[in-house]
Amino acid sequence: MGKRETINGVPVTEERISEWVGEAEVGYDVETLKKRGRGRPGRGAEPSQVVALRLTSDELAALDARAAREHKTRSELIRDALAAYAV
Repeated sequence: MGKRETINGVPVTEERISEWVGEAEVGYDVETLKKRGRGRPGRGAEPSQVVALRLTSDELAALDARAAREHKTRSELIRDALAAYAV
């Protein structure tokens, strides 16, 4: 390896690659891998949809400021605003 590769800041060494190869050759327990979970946790019984939204820098700054005041994420604040508006 010419360039020093890292995973989460940890260098990927030839020794580590050999360990991974050994694990792969032995095989993985598929059920254990399935239980690890991937992605963000769900918010309900149905999968959530991602909706793109364009905001100006001023709108984004105002959103971030209010989210910080209320100790919420941008997404939480937007969902709260939509819920209040849709009533």
